[in-house]
Amino acid sequence: MWTVNTIGRLGNQMGEYATLYALAKLNGHQAFIHPSMHQSLASIFRITLPVIHSEVVGKIRWRNFNLHDWMSENYRHIQGKYVRLTGYPCSYTFYHHIRQEILQEFTFHDHIKEEANQYLLSLRGQRQNVTYVGVHVRRGDYVRVMPQIWKGVVADRGYLEKAMNYFRQKYSNAIFVVTSNGMQWCKQNINDSTGDVYFAGDGRESSPGRDFALLAHCNHTIMTIGTFGIWAGYLAGGETVYLANYTLPNSPFLKVFKPSAAFLPEWIGIPADLSPLLPKQATQVTSPAQVTASAQNTSAAQVQKP
Repeated sequence: MWTVNTIGRLGNQMGEYATLYALAKLNGHQAFIHPSMHQSLASIFRITLPVIHSEVVGKIRWRNFNLHDWMSENYRHIQGKYVRLTGYPCSYTFYHHIRQEILQEFTFHDHIKEEANQYLLSLRGQRQNVTYVGVHVRRGDYVRVMPQIWKGVVADRGYLEKAMNYFRQKYSNAIFVVTSNGMQWCKQNINDSTGDVYFAGDGRESSPGRDFALLAHCNHTIMTIGTFGIWAGYLAGGETVYLANYTLPNSPFLKVFKPSAAFLPEWIGIPADLSPLLPKQATQVTSPAQVTASAQNTSAAQVQKP
């Protein structure tokens, strides 16, 4: 009997579920999930893993096995009959080899699917051959956490404009469906005067199923940062544009998160503007030589591949 910790919100729990499903199968054991994970996921998806009774969970002497975010070779040979996987796994490298099975696990219930499709259809109006692009803008606690703890940034207006213009140039009738946990910021920073932008999400972090279903039923995805957006792109299955290089090269975030293992190789990265992280360095420059060196360092930080 194998299980996994149940921590984080929807995107984290989807990553935990998929990783448990894949690693238990790889190691030849039956996977079970906690009642709390079942409550979170089963209301949205047709998941199939059985549930451990809460009383049983406390009686078993689990062997806790901590995972980092991405797949490692030794995870193919995990020992133990009663293993509890721990950590925040958030990488396709765990389960991409059984992608179709994972997509099947995350099949939406019919009523959720119908509601999402009906809403998207209502946005089309008289337009023909439209292309739906789901836009997820992660803000909330990340607005504070990224610069203060992880030496990183969240998506800004410039990034979203570039990402949306990519799809506008490629598709004549693109419709952008915006969801966010910071919708007021989105309405102030995303230009909707072109008539192709719809602020559709309700931003409820406690019940994110509707927002997620809208994104997953679009043809393509624009994400910013976070596992919610990663999973939206993975389920939608079209082109995904993501915010790339959004931390400084010396960020502690890169010790626990590997971008190459989080974003599929075919996804399209647009580098973040890291200049908001460098104001103190700019104010300390006193000579022309130092100004030149500072500019070179800033440029390198903006384009460096993790």
